[in-house]
Amino acid sequence: MTNQSEPIDIPRREQLLKLLADGATHSGERLAEQLNITRAAVWKAINALRELGIDIESQHQGYKLPIAVDLYDAARIRNAMHDHLNLQRIDVLFTVDSTNRYITDHPATRSDQAVLCVTEIQQAGRGRRGRSWVAPFGSGICMSLGWLFDSMPPAFSALSLVVGVALTRALHSIGAHEVGLKWPNDLLWRGRKLAGVLIEMRGEPDGPAHVVIGIGLNLQLPEASKQQLLEQQAHVTDLHEVCGTQLLSRNELVALFTTHLLQVLTVFARDGFAPFVNEWQRYDVLSKAEVNVLQADRTVAGIARGVSEDGSLLVETAQGVQRFVSGEVSLRAR
Repeated sequence: MTNQSEPIDIPRREQLLKLLADGATHSGERLAEQLNITRAAVWKAINALRELGIDIESQHQGYKLPIAVDLYDAARIRNAMHDHLNLQRIDVLFTVDSTNRYITDHPATRSDQAVLCVTEIQQAGRGRRGRSWVAPFGSGICMSLGWLFDSMPPAFSALSLVVGVALTRALHSIGAHEVGLKWPNDLLWRGRKLAGVLIEMRGEPDGPAHVVIGIGLNLQLPEASKQQLLEQQAHVTDLHEVCGTQLLSRNELVALFTTHLLQVLTVFARDGFAPFVNEWQRYDVLSKAEVNVLQADRTVAGIARGVSEDGSLLVETAQGVQRFVSGEVSLRAR
C-alpha cells in the first residue's frame, strides 16, 4: 500500500497515465524527466494507479499499458458531435464511484438540456436490480447523461426503450448491424450482452423531471474479465468482437451516442414513445420467443409479443396476453 505520510499528487498521477496511454514502453528515467520528479516518485505513482485497478506492466525497459487507451477529452467529444446545442456541459472525471450518482448531484439546470459525465474509472458502477457493472480501465465506456424535462412526457415508463433505440441506431451506423434490444434495457449481439442502460428519475408528476441515463458498453474486455463474467453465468461480448479492429475512438463513440440520445430525447419530450414503437419492434431480439418473466413473487412463462404503447412487455400466456412493466426476462430452455 502507498505510504500515507507521502501522498500521491493526483494531477501528477493523471499526467503519468496520459504518458502511458499510447501503449508504448516508457522508461522510468524518461517518465521522471517528463514529469520533473524522481524515479522513486514515478514508482510510487505507478503503484497508486495499480491500486485503482489499472494494469501497468513492468518490463526491463520500463512501464507500459497492455493496450493503448484513448483517454476521454471534453473538447474532442464536443468537436466530434454533429449537433451539441442541447448539451450544457461535459464533465470528464478520472475516477468516481458512479457517473449516475455524479449527475444526480450535478444535474442539468435548463429544460430540454443535457449534461454529460464520463469517467476513466468507475468504482461502484451499477446495473439493473443492484448488480455491479464490471468495467476494467480502458475496456469500455461508462457514461451518464442528465436531462431535464419541463414536465413528465407521455409514456415516461418507456424511456429506457427509447434510449435503447438511440444506441442501436448509433451502433448500426458504424457497422454493428446485428445488435438488437432485449426488453427493457439491454443491447445484445448474437445472444450476448454488449451494453446496458440504467435510468433514474426524480421529480413530480405535474412538474419538472430530472432524468439520469447511465450507459455501460463493453469496448474491448480483457480475457480475464470475460472469464470472470462467464463464471457468473453472464454471457458477454464487446464492440471489438462485433466490429473488428476498425473502431471509432472512445471519444468519438461517446460523441456518437450523445448525438443520438439528444435527438431522441427531444422527440420523446414532445411525442412520447409512439414515434419509436415500430423501430423498437424491429430491433426486438425476444420477438416470438418462448420466455420466462421473473418477478419478485412469481415466474410467468409465455411467448414474447413485443411491447405496448407505454413500453410494457407483452407476453402471450395460457391465461391470455399479459403486460409487464418490470421483471427479468430470459429465454426458456428447450
